[in-house]
Amino acid sequence: MTQIQLSQAQTVLLSTACARDDGAIFPVTANLKGGAVGNVCKSLLKQGLIEEVAATDLDTVWRHDAERGPITLQATPLAYITLGIRDGQTDTSLSEALAPPTQRRKGTKQETLIEMLQAEGGATIEEIVAATGWQPHSARGAMSGALKKRLGLIITSEKIEGRGRVYSLRSDHTVG
Repeated sequence: MTQIQLSQAQTVLLSTACARDDGAIFPVTANLKGGAVGNVCKSLLKQGLIEEVAATDLDTVWRHDAERGPITLQATPLAYITLGIRDGQTDTSLSEALAPPTQRRKGTKQETLIEMLQAEGGATIEEIVAATGWQPHSARGAMSGALKKRLGLIITSEKIEGRGRVYSLRSDHTVG
């Protein structure tokens, strides 16, 4: 079971957002200096705890997008779950909340790795190295760091005769 670890600044920002009816991150009431707000928000975005949504109030704009216009940030169902808040206004299941954020870039090596681990039969280190161009230690590090620790995914491995150690992504994610 994986628990998302939050810094004090992340906890304050998320708690404030989750206490609001709309889950809005802005306006930020925490006393954060310099670029700290931006850094905290980027980290929370990567973890899927907040998401970008269209801004209706120009005082809450996070950034401007050429296609979507003004964008702001809002807490996701995973944020409520992580903080131990049962949000009555959402029917999102834990597995839906743990799904990778939709704003994730496409065509990355990390995405390739996830697809390989989700595929029937999983993948060996040699197959991952061939597909990504990474060194074996980098492939193992990506599974341990980016997938397990940062995204909270559960990776299993087993030794299969004739194939070697095979890694796969378990589909029943849990937080706790």
